[in-house]
Amino acid sequence: MKQEMNAIPEEQLLDFLQEQLAISPKAIAMVLRLNEQNPGPLPMLLWQYGLISLEQLEQIFDWMAS
Repeated sequence: MKQEMNAIPEEQLLDFLQEQLAISPKAIAMVLRLNEQNPGPLPMLLWQYGLISLEQLEQIFDWMAS
């Protein structure tokens, strides 16, 4: 049975972003702060603010779906 995207612990997502996609800790911290003011999926916020490419966004969603 596949996990729902929302069921992935944030810590695992943050590890994936840093280790697999080399997203800087500063960029992640910024998005976490923005997420407090404008809640939404972290991958979408990273993309909306130009911190990841569309290809990286797809990689994140593929990872989350697996």
